[in-house]
Amino acid sequence: MAGNNVEDYLIKGIYGEKQIKIEERNVFLGTIRERVEIALTTSQVMANSIYSQIEANFSNKSLTLLLNGTLPYTAISKYIKLAKKANLPFSLVNNLPTPTPIGLVLAHKNAVDKNEIFIKDELYHSTQF
Repeated sequence: MAGNNVEDYLIKGIYGEKQIKIEERNVFLGTIRERVEIALTTSQVMANSIYSQIEANFSNKSLTLLLNGTLPYTAISKYIKLAKKANLPFSLVNNLPTPTPIGLVLAHKNAVDKNEIFIKDELYHSTQF
């Protein structure tokens, strides 16, 4: 038994704590889906405007802003400035093992398990041909 504890201790020291739902963490910038309040895609973050749904949640001090650090600073800086102004904690996530389509996540410390976490953009299309 003692041998297993030493081995576990060494493995933990080398590789870090075991994490659950690694695939979800890779997609949602280090957190899991059930903790996400709102998520934006990389293209939504790249847009010039700031999503009002994101800004409205900055008053909720139980949230943390996670930003995809692989995006250009010009795209994420507007959200960083807002987070600083609102005293909302934020992190730039850079070391994900695989690319993610997610550019921004507002995450809770514990599970909230919302049904809809994505903001849908208005699509303008004509039904006439």
